[in-house]
Amino acid sequence: MKVLSVITARGGSKGIPGKNIVDLGGKPLIAWTIEASVNSFLVDRTIVSTDDEKIAEISRSFGAEVPFMRPEELSRDNSPHIPVIQHAVRWMEENQREFYDYILLLQPTVPFRSSADIDEAIKIVEEKRPDALLSACEPENHPSLVKKLNQSGFMEYFIPRDEKVYMCRQTLPDAFSDNGAIFLTRCDVLMERGLLHPAGSTMIYLMPKERSLDIDTPWDLYIARLIVEDIKKNGGQPLELAHLNQ
Repeated sequence: MKVLSVITARGGSKGIPGKNIVDLGGKPLIAWTIEASVNSFLVDRTIVSTDDEKIAEISRSFGAEVPFMRPEELSRDNSPHIPVIQHAVRWMEENQREFYDYILLLQPTVPFRSSADIDEAIKIVEEKRPDALLSACEPENHPSLVKKLNQSGFMEYFIPRDEKVYMCRQTLPDAFSDNGAIFLTRCDVLMERGLLHPAGSTMIYLMPKERSLDIDTPWDLYIARLIVEDIKKNGGQPLELAHLNQ
């Protein structure tokens, strides 16, 4: 089974300027994801899709390939992921005659997913052959307990339920939230159907919250830097990662 890893990293960023190459633990943020991908035993090639020459240069220095520069029309603030990945796959097929069974989308804003996480996800796909697999973690708040304001400005449950029935958190059904770390999609599902993780045929690879941090705001970056300090104090990796990387 051939797997192409595509790391998407455009140059523009509103919340954190230069986010994809901001320093995290002495190296650019994107380097964490590149290293996880190139150190995977089951990823065949790792490429970065970017419109930014500096990101391209840094990506190559950490071992990723940058075979093309992303077109401007796919590099805007509101550019969705799927056309970006489709462009990368199509470019590889047309220019290098490279064809893949599954496409692995890795976002550089989730730095703590490990190469072992990637390999475990690919092993699941190799065995089960689903349309897709995404990584997930337990949500901060269970959907059954989330609330919203109605048109009158009063609270009501986001998912309607009988308020007379007490809902104990421990007895609620399992719920998962995708953490943005791993998206693994069958190539034909992505290219022909334009889907990344179709409902009803996508499996889940469960990850702990410690490895699920998605850096979107300055506060997220602050937390990530605290985690890196913890990694250094624990001999290079947090205890939660130790069993995966042995």
